[in-house]
Amino acid sequence: MAKIPINIATGSLQKDEMIVGIDLGTTNSLVAIIHPDTGKPIVLKEHNSSALVPSIIHFDKNANIVVGDEAKQFLISEPQQTIFSAKRLMGKSYNDIKQRADFFSYKILDDDTESLVKIQVGNKFYSPVDLSSFILKELKARAEHILKTPVNKAVITVPAYFNDAQRQATRDAGKLAGLDVLRIINEPTAASLSYGMGINKEENKIIAVYDLGGGTFDVSILRIAGGIFDVLSTNGNTYLGGDDMDKTIVDFWMKKNGMTGEEWLLHDSLKQQLRLKAEEAKKHLSVLDSYTGVLHNAELNITKNEFNQLIAPLIESTLQNCKSALKDAELTVNDIEAVVMVGGSTRVPLVKEKVGAFFDQKVNDTVNPDEVVALGAAIQADILAGNNRDLLLLDITPLSLGLETSGGLMDVLIPRNTKIPAKAARQYTTQVDGQPGMRISVYQGERDMVKDNRKLAEFILSGIPGMPAGMAKVEIAFLINADGILTVAAKELRSGVQQSIEVKPQYGLTDTDVEKMLQDSLLHAKDDIATRALVEAKTEAEQLLKTTEGFLQKNASALSQQELLQTAAAMQALQLAITMDDKNLVQSKTEELNNISRPYAERIMDDAIATAMKGKKL
Repeated sequence: MAKIPINIATGSLQKDEMIVGIDLGTTNSLVAIIHPDTGKPIVLKEHNSSALVPSIIHFDKNANIVVGDEAKQFLISEPQQTIFSAKRLMGKSYNDIKQRADFFSYKILDDDTESLVKIQVGNKFYSPVDLSSFILKELKARAEHILKTPVNKAVITVPAYFNDAQRQATRDAGKLAGLDVLRIINEPTAASLSYGMGINKEENKIIAVYDLGGGTFDVSILRIAGGIFDVLSTNGNTYLGGDDMDKTIVDFWMKKNGMTGEEWLLHDSLKQQLRLKAEEAKKHLSVLDSYTGVLHNAELNITKNEFNQLIAPLIESTLQNCKSALKDAELTVNDIEAVVMVGGSTRVPLVKEKVGAFFDQKVNDTVNPDEVVALGAAIQADILAGNNRDLLLLDITPLSLGLETSGGLMDVLIPRNTKIPAKAARQYTTQVDGQPGMRISVYQGERDMVKDNRKLAEFILSGIPGMPAGMAKVEIAFLINADGILTVAAKELRSGVQQSIEVKPQYGLTDTDVEKMLQDSLLHAKDDIATRALVEAKTEAEQLLKTTEGFLQKNASALSQQELLQTAAAMQALQLAITMDDKNLVQSKTEELNNISRPYAERIMDDAIATAMKGKKL
């Protein structure tokens, strides 16, 4: 007799496989599905309970793990064994977070600044991928308990500003939790799907999605037309959110009560209690005009006006991101027809007020800002399951991807804001005679010099047959899949030698925070352009010197004494120019050497051809 799976929670017939949408958040996480009867997205929760699962993990002395509300109670009593805001560590090295390490009450190891941070709990060590996997495992178990059916496939959301390393880390966490992660999608994109469900297919609308969560901020400009959600631009800060608002309150209270930094750092329990009181005050001030609390005989008072003054710079920072996103999309505030508010931190009245004033319209917060991302992930899951063919999603890569070329320059193959999935290829060649291999270094960022960008991977294409410099043709192809994960392939076209790798992110390769890349690229644009021009001129000059030297070694007997002396003098002048940071001088001396060598190079080439052709009939 065949077994028919029935969902006890809904009384509906179940498909053999359920794909869920997961919002893996800094502060809270949750799961959503499309209701099999209504076809509407719903968040999963037990009767009379919250859908939100606090993104908190507690390890007891035997390394047993609890997640969520059960773990939250240990924040004060056992702070070193209770992990919060793990998402902020995803894809980060110690270098990336060392300035903010005192925010965390648990132990983050400073053992290797160039690798993914490790968290020590007792005598065990965990990576952010491990920690996120524990949260995902708990979400999976809860979903299976509520749905009474196995859950093995999921769509997981990430901030739009997560880089390749952070996206890959999220996929890895899903894999560790036993989930087949079908798609990684941007949180603002998921939110737009939630609001786009009711949009008329005839409508053509441009919206801004303002997403301020516990630890990250994103703004996305989207065009919604004919059921297509097209991300025009994204901007944001992967290290700004409600946690930072809490910290401003903590700092305010510490200063007011004469509490020293040492006292703050040495007492983890006090640190955690202050943080939780600050969070309580923030929520309180969203409704009332003042907050009064007590902690160890210290008065913790703050008014709404004081709070607004503290957080005003944080909000202003987000509005600067909004300006940048509009500029990238080549739009103005007047082009934005709706503003969607996402993330629990958008409940703060000053945030709504300032964002509304910036966009000159009433903000849209009709869908629960805590749930809107998960609901969108469920819609995406439904699309992937083939149940919703009315919606099409186009996403973009938030930062440029490219290779290191001569002189340490960044050669961009896939520019930022390119729609994904995307593919780009370009041909390169060797610089040295008989060069057997080519080092391929992959970078992400907006600056002209790779040293200012973030290194993602490096590999060697070996086995290139011996050829004169410039003869080899190496095609390097970049492929970004729908998750924003990069694969790089290299092939020497003459010989067929090839190699391809999926770029496994090397965590924390630079000190530069990804969220500062765009700002830095704008700040240094003029200098970068000048630097690139100088480096290109020097590279061309060095290549000419090398080529001329090789030519002279083979053909010196065919040159007159005067030609040899003139060439030597021009080479010396060019060599000297290369040591000076004057692009025009380098180009001038390059041209002088070219003018001297061109006539005899052509003469010798003509003679060689004439000799080779002697006695042969055409």
